[in-house]
Amino acid sequence: MTVGAQVKQCLASLKSIEAGLSTLALKSKDEEAKRLFHETMIMSEEVILDLKKRVGELEREEYQYKGF
Repeated sequence: MTVGAQVKQCLASLKSIEAGLSTLALKSKDEEAKRLFHETMIMSEEVILDLKKRVGELEREEYQYKGF
């Protein structure tokens, strides 16, 4: 597996985790847990944005990574 494919796989996993955290935040009845899930989801959004930038850099620098 290439570096580009690994980074994109990691990005997909993080998006899945973000969706799971969102679901937990919405379904939780405990306000503290709800807040923690929401805060963690926001942190994961920041990491996802950074990884998306890195994917763009990889695609510009290494043509073979484009379109994975």
